[in-house]
Amino acid sequence: MYGLGDVDFFDRVAPLYDLAMPPADGEALAAGLDHAARPIERLLDVGGGSGRAAAALTGPDITVVDASVEMLSRARRGRGLSGVAGDAGGLPFRDASVDAITVVDAFHHLPDQDAALAEAARVLAPGGALVVREFDPAHPLGRLLVAGEHAIGMDSRFRTPSDLAAAMDDAGLDPRIVDRGFGYTVVGVRR
Repeated sequence: MYGLGDVDFFDRVAPLYDLAMPPADGEALAAGLDHAARPIERLLDVGGGSGRAAAALTGPDITVVDASVEMLSRARRGRGLSGVAGDAGGLPFRDASVDAITVVDAFHHLPDQDAALAEAARVLAPGGALVVREFDPAHPLGRLLVAGEHAIGMDSRFRTPSDLAAAMDDAGLDPRIVDRGFGYTVVGVRR
């Protein structure tokens, strides 16, 4: 209904998005980033939309990457963040050029999740960390979220923490499930 990766939906709701969504969990993101085996100086917030997750982080140079131009505009104008229009399945960055990547509450919207994991592994420097905050479709609240997103026409595809960890391993990342629950964190460290 909304198009590849639900981009059209996010273009439409961009002006209201930050009013409806709670702030990102900075502590959970920091706990995930602690798994990096290298200093984090350059970080990509992939699927970062309005910069909600980037705003919860301090320290590294952060670039928001999003396919929704309207959401990215909010990150730039509303939060003063650096932003690049791009697809998670074809990141416009050199091999081994970043220290960390976050994907917060967005992985389920990516049209080609395996390509996104492969791209993350490609652009991460050795020892760099991919931190994914997602929703567990096996959790009771997760089942409600899945049903709700599908009811409004989204193409969302949710993964359990174990399934995401296995996919990260297949992409050449050393996976670690950091926490579980309705919202969970899985980290993949570039080998």
